[in-house]
Formats: sequence, C-alpha cells, structure tokens
Amino acid sequence: MRAAPSRPRANLRSTCAVRRGAYRVGVKVVGIDPGTAACGYGIVQESGGRLKALGHGSWSTPADEAPERRLRTIFEGVAELIAEHAPDAVALEESYVGADARIALSVGQARGVVLVAAALADVPCAEYAPSRVKQAVCGYGRAEKAQVQRMVKAILGLKTIPTPNHAADALAVAICHALAPPLLRMTG
Repeated sequence: MRAAPSRPRANLRSTCAVRRGAYRVGVKVVGIDPGTAACGYGIVQESGGRLKALGHGSWSTPADEAPERRLRTIFEGVAELIAEHAPDAVALEESYVGADARIALSVGQARGVVLVAAALADVPCAEYAPSRVKQAVCGYGRAEKAQVQRMVKAILGLKTIPTPNHAADALAVAICHALAPPLLRMTG
C-alpha cells in the first residue's frame, strides 16, 4: 500500500485565538433575595479563592404603601449598591411559585426592578434556583434555611449569622455566583 501524500499542517498557534487577555482573578457580586415586603441584599468579593462579605442588609416597605413606591425603594437601593460597589454581576434567586399567585407576582415585580437597575448600569445578571444556591453553599439542594445561614456565616468568616434572613439568603446567592465556574457565571 502506498501512503497518501502528506498535507501541510496549518500553524494553529497563529490562526486560532482561544482567549484574549488574562482570566479575571476575582469577582465582586451583588446578591439579591427579591421581594416587595423585604428585599435582601449581600455583596461578596472573591479574590484568590477566598470570599469576603462587603456588606448586607435589606429594604423593607410597608404593606399599605403604593406598589410603585415600594418598587422605587428597591430600584433606588439596588442602583445605589451598584454605584457604590461597581460589581461584576448581580445574582438573583429565581422566584419560587407557591400556592399564592399574589406573592409570586409581587416577587416578580421586585425582580424586574432589580434587573432594570442592573441593565441601566450595564451590569450582567444571573439567576439561580433556590436548590442550586443551597447546593453551592451547603452541598445539599434541600438544606434547611438555618443550615444555609450557618454555612453563609462559616464561608464568609462572619462572627454572627447575617440578619435579617433575607440578607443571609442574598449572601448565599452571591456566594453561589462567585463560586460558579467562569463559563457558568457568563451564562447564568
């Protein structure tokens, strides 16, 4: 048998670019646990494989306040956080649609104003299911809320469990995003 004539090989090093520039070393994430009655937030900075909480808290709005005013409070709060911390991403917990459609609607509205605030600042958003957040923080997708709070405290090296619980949930979402592989962070 005769060997087939050999073809010249293309110089792949000069014709293909896998990536441009260095990979990002750290990431800063604003995590949001959306809701109109109480909307939690948490800011996490990842650097060199370590996570640090830069702040957390929540916005509360009275039930008798007009819906547009409640949503404005959340929008302005998120916009201020983005302006102050210049995050690489905003991560939200996906809505849990339970038996009460009114709650699902109000949570959806809160998520909407968070997404608009991030979009106006050109900050990308990612959304994570509650079970995925629990898996990332606790290693178990059905972990109890108290276990998530204790793990958030441990992961971030906090002296106490973050309060209110909406802030702890928001920190958990931020941790989930910060620990996600880079490609997953890009796609949400």
